[in-house]
Amino acid sequence: MSTTTVQTSSAATEDGPAPAAPGKVRGRGERGLGASLASHGILIAGSVVALFPIAWLVFLSLGPDKDDYLHPGGIWKKMTFDNYSFVLNHTSFFDWLKSSLIVSLGTTVLGVMVAATTGYAVSRMRFPGYRKFMWVLLVTQMFPVAVLMVPMYQILGDLGLIDSYLGLVLVYCSTAVPYCAWLLKGYFDTIPFEIDEAGRVDGLSPFGTFARLILPLAKPGLAVAAFYSFITAFGEVAFATTFMLDDQKYTLAVGLQTFISEHDAQRNLMAATAVLIAVPVSAFFYLVQKNLVTGLTAGGTKG
Repeated sequence: MSTTTVQTSSAATEDGPAPAAPGKVRGRGERGLGASLASHGILIAGSVVALFPIAWLVFLSLGPDKDDYLHPGGIWKKMTFDNYSFVLNHTSFFDWLKSSLIVSLGTTVLGVMVAATTGYAVSRMRFPGYRKFMWVLLVTQMFPVAVLMVPMYQILGDLGLIDSYLGLVLVYCSTAVPYCAWLLKGYFDTIPFEIDEAGRVDGLSPFGTFARLILPLAKPGLAVAAFYSFITAFGEVAFATTFMLDDQKYTLAVGLQTFISEHDAQRNLMAATAVLIAVPVSAFFYLVQKNLVTGLTAGGTKG
């Protein structure tokens, strides 16, 4: 009897501990059912909060009358796309769209190019006052639009750039470049300096190293900077209203205001135009969205 007991204990020792009682054991980091349901519930609620204004705007745009927003329940019985047809065929929507795309894409290309070279220079080169230079860029973001309006108007007037696309692009770049330079400087800091040294060993100039080696690695950061620059220019109203005098050069954000007068407000047409305005932004977001998350998080780990 004792021999059998010893052999059983020995076998259990050699084969490992005896199996535990049947039942599911939760691993490290694995959430329970209650925590999973709670997190999904919070995400669903957040999604509803974020999407509701958009869905409501689309719903109001289907009402044929300008006062339908006061009685939204009646829209269900008379939904129509006449508002979209009117905006596309009887307004200057396509002129506004052309102006917005010219200004937004111009701001994106010029702003990202200047911000990328600035961020790379501060990240890699140690010239006198390079730290103060970045702080000066940050200080420029502290002035409100109302303070900047008059001096900018005076400068553009002296340069003959009032009511011109180039003047508006330069104004928007003054807003987009400082932020994008800080963003890209943080992203360039995460790229090993050994890559620059390898480029110099291969005979590349500093600009060649920047263009051929660093920029391809910085695509996520560039995507974030491009998206920010595009949004900044696409939805801005104050500068565009002040500096663009020709109604054929209005941007979409300014053209949207033409549906409101002192005694009337065509809110149904405004809603339809707002939905149409969101289409180019959504398309641009789709093009860069693969790199947005990486670009937003990578530069925050090293300053």
